[in-house]
Amino acid sequence: MKYLVAAAFVLIIGSLASAFISMMRSKSANPKMVRSLALRVGFSIALFLTILVLAKLGYIKPTGIR
Repeated sequence: MKYLVAAAFVLIIGSLASAFISMMRSKSANPKMVRSLALRVGFSIALFLTILVLAKLGYIKPTGIR
């Protein structure tokens, strides 16, 4: 489970980096940058929903602040 969450974070950061590089190379919003940012939002929402579902099913146990 930890590997799934870690892989999702890597995909989110990679998509954000791709959009940043595309934004720095051109001054206007090109389709590659828009697609990268849309993928980042999609990955973030999917990760959030996955964590909620896994917590509800009992695969992830909340530990609180210690």
